[in-house]
Formats: sequence, C-alpha cells, structure tokens
Amino acid sequence: MRRLTFLLRPSWLVLALVVGGFAYACFTVLAPWQLGKNTSTEERNDRLAASMSEDPVPVGDLLAGPGPTVDDEWRRVVAQGSYLPDSDVLVRLRNIDGRPAYEVLTPFEFDDGRMILVNRGFVRPVQGTAVPEVPPAPAGDVSLDARIRMSEGTVAGKDPFTDAGYQQVYFIDAPQVAQVTGLPLEDVYLQLDDGQPGGLGTIPLPQLDAGPYLSYGLQWLAFGIMAPLGLGYFVWAELRERRKAKAATIAGPDADASDTAKSDSRGSDLRKSESTALTDDADDTVPAGTAPADAPAPAAPPSREDKLAERYGRSR
Repeated sequence: MRRLTFLLRPSWLVLALVVGGFAYACFTVLAPWQLGKNTSTEERNDRLAASMSEDPVPVGDLLAGPGPTVDDEWRRVVAQGSYLPDSDVLVRLRNIDGRPAYEVLTPFEFDDGRMILVNRGFVRPVQGTAVPEVPPAPAGDVSLDARIRMSEGTVAGKDPFTDAGYQQVYFIDAPQVAQVTGLPLEDVYLQLDDGQPGGLGTIPLPQLDAGPYLSYGLQWLAFGIMAPLGLGYFVWAELRERRKAKAATIAGPDADASDTAKSDSRGSDLRKSESTALTDDADDTVPAGTAPADAPAPAAPPSREDKLAERYGRSR
C-alpha cells in the first residue's frame, strides 16, 4: 500500500475528482438525456405513423372529458366553425426547410362556442427579418382537416410583444396566446394539413426516424466507462516508472564496484605488460665491460720510445 501513497498528492486527487465527476455525469445526466430524447422521438414517430393510417375524428370527441393527452398528439381531426377576424398572432424565430419564417396563429370558434388556436402555416420575412403582409383567414363557416398538437410551453424572459401591427410570441403556447388575445382558448392547438381553408405555407411533418440520440447516449455511456479505465492506466504507468527508478537506484552501487574492479584488473594487466617489456629490453643489452665476440682487440698503449720518436724523430 505504501507504493500508492503518491495518489494522495493534490494533483492526483484533483484528477480523480474530475474523472469521477465526469463519469457520474455521463451515467446520470448526459446518457439519460440522449436516451430519453431517443425514447420520446420513437414515441412521437409511432403516434405519427398511426395517425397516417387512421381516419380523422371530430376534434370535439378529443376535447370532451379530461381533454387530449400526449398520446393523442398528431391525431387527425376535423373541426367545424369559423376563424375569428383580426386576431392573428405571429410566432417569431422559426426555421422551416432551412430558412427563417413566421408561423401564423389564428383563433378558431367551434359551432358550440368553444375556441381553439389554429396554426395556419408560415410566411417568409421580407428584407431580412421584416414582417410581411399576412393574408387574412377566410370569413364564414369552414371545415378543417388538421392534427392536434400539445402546447409547447414558455421560457422566462421571452414575453409577447407587439410589432408591425401584430402580436408576436416566441412559442406556440395556447394559455399564453389566450392572455394576449383575451380569448378562452383550449389548452391545445391545431396544425393544418395541406390545402385547407386559410392555410398558408404548409409546415412539414417530422421525419419518421429516431435520429442520432441512441448512438449519442451509447457514446456517453462508453465515455463514462473509459474515463475510470484511463485513470487506472495512468496509475499503473506511474507505478511502473517508480519501480524502474527504484531498481536503477539499487543497482547503482553494485555497478560502480564492478566498474572499479574491472579498472583495477586492466591496470594490473597493463603493469604486467610493461614489466615484461622492460625485462626483454634488459636481456638484449650488453653488460658494461663486456665486448662482443667479433669486436677487434683494443690497441696497446704507446711506449716511451714511440712518444719521443713522435716528438723528435727517430735517430739513425
């Protein structure tokens, strides 16, 4: 356990907290968020696919009793009644087919006096974001084929306002539009199918695919597993480097002693070699006072007569 005491250092503690927090977020927030979106998208697609094969029902049947639920969304309905004139409300900041648009909401009154909001479709802004002229809804009784939708809800700070002569909102929320218009609207709205009275640009239905949410959710789960594994790898690598450093420290003195012994041995061999060379040289040297066998005999020293003769010449 003493080998793991380095994990108590601040840097390792911070790293462990970051990895643990990230893994916790992956399993409790990020992955469930994406998997939840995948589930809701699949449920919406199932309702939409079912509505395409079912016959429309009178909208009054869905509004009776407790009213429509999320399971009724996208159901095809038929509505009888008339639009309320001069009561259009625009929805800002919409994007349809990759281009900005305003969606047009108009209150609709049933024959029995109840009212519901109708999304008539969209119009494109002019000169950038300027509000265009919105064609009015037809007067008189009409029959509409539509799909029932749930209110979107609102966000704080996105309040309705008036611009270019129209009430404008950021969300299709029936209770908020009821406050803007002062009308008792049902807490749902209708989205017109193509070719209906008062219809504008048709809002396309959602694509029947689950999208990338499932793969995103699985990726977050994988990241949550990989993060602790990565931390474990770094701990193992640190332990390995520490073992190598310790082994090098222990082997150091033994290596120095071995090198010293090898150096002494080489010095001894060198001294022996030099001694042998000196001995060989001594054997080849002639001792002092000893002449070689083939050297000429030294000349005898000159006599007294020879010295006098050399000085005065010889007499006859």
